Amino acid sequence: MDLLNTLVEKGLRRELPTREEALAVLATSDDELLDVVAAAGKVRRQWFGRRVKLNYLVNLKSGLCPEDCSYCSQRLGSKAEILKYTWLKPDEASQAAAAGVAGGAKRVCLVASGRGPTDRDVARVGETIAAIKEQNEGVEVCACLGLLSDGQAEKLREAGADAYNHNLNTSEATYGGITKTHTYADRVDTVQKAHAAGLSACSGLIAGMGESDEDLVDVVYALRELDSDSVPVNFLIPFEGTPLAKEWNLTPQRCLRILAMVRFVCPDVEVRIAGGREVHLRSMQPLALHVANSIFLGDYLTSEGQAGQADLDMIADAGFEVEGAGTTTLPAHRADVAAAAPAGGPCGSAAGSGCGPAADAEAAGCGSACGGCSGHAEEAPAAAPAQAEAGDVRPELVAVRRRGAGTDIAPNA
Repeated sequence: MDLLNTLVEKGLRRELPTREEALAVLATSDDELLDVVAAAGKVRRQWFGRRVKLNYLVNLKSGLCPEDCSYCSQRLGSKAEILKYTWLKPDEASQAAAAGVAGGAKRVCLVASGRGPTDRDVARVGETIAAIKEQNEGVEVCACLGLLSDGQAEKLREAGADAYNHNLNTSEATYGGITKTHTYADRVDTVQKAHAAGLSACSGLIAGMGESDEDLVDVVYALRELDSDSVPVNFLIPFEGTPLAKEWNLTPQRCLRILAMVRFVCPDVEVRIAGGREVHLRSMQPLALHVANSIFLGDYLTSEGQAGQADLDMIADAGFEVEGAGTTTLPAHRADVAAAAPAGGPCGSAAGSGCGPAADAEAAGCGSACGGCSGHAEEAPAAAPAQAEAGDVRPELVAVRRRGAGTDIAPNA
């Protein structure tokens, strides 16, 4: 297939595909799906081999968010029956993080619901970062606290944060239909603040909210322009009690095509299968590992994931290996730039960084979380059909989180 050969060649050169080529990936047929996955897999292996990076979410503060993001179970006015609690103490968060690290996670993502942190919140998170790093040598810490004010990214960097997550979620053209309490520009500004402070930028999207193919391509091109080092791809979980509760628009095949398009547009960045992978990819999750090089282990913010051991078994059975703590995730041309960036300087945006504008010449509130507010189902039901149609309502796939940080039940990692 000429399209796929062209995309592989461009991906190996870190060259940006045309919009028409990206759209064509999303328009491929199910008969062509394995060819699409195989082509994206060639690009993935070029830059990341057969390594899979494991990430672990710690929800520092859950629910009661003043923002109105339509997809979010923690939104203002949400009727979703989720856990609600205020800030975890640093030692509680550190204990939760240790469970993920014990399961093989090399990055811990600290998430707090809300529009954005106060300076006091930033100081509190700084204490938590210190506690986690003291107990877990070599672990990466990514903060996800919503919209940042001037100087807060620098304080997080000084406190030991390695990265900051804030997702764009959807295209600029459709963002106003998803959220009214802040703007797409607000999200872009926060990602830029994180970059400027020397933090590795983590920013991604949520698919399945009724967006068009053009919207998906727009947001992924915007992420490349922002030069995100990691791009979490979330698949909407339609929580009961939220405005998008009836939006069941995804099939496993559609999810794989979306992941492949992201890989072709951002060939040398960490593409992470984030919230919703079990709900929408289901038994085709192992195929997605041929495209993405990163997943979350265990539970998400407000919904439960499959057993951590099941993830480890899946990785091994598919012929991949868990990325070790001593291994650098990003290819050398990106990692070297990130390592050299001083606080107050850009991170990964210099020439040769690979997924930003220079290479082409040769996310507020709980919805900004690494995994979004969508998450996993507790387990795939035995009665699930071999291939569900888009639009089928599957409420039995959504399991609200009842364990881990903020509960008396041990976390699943």
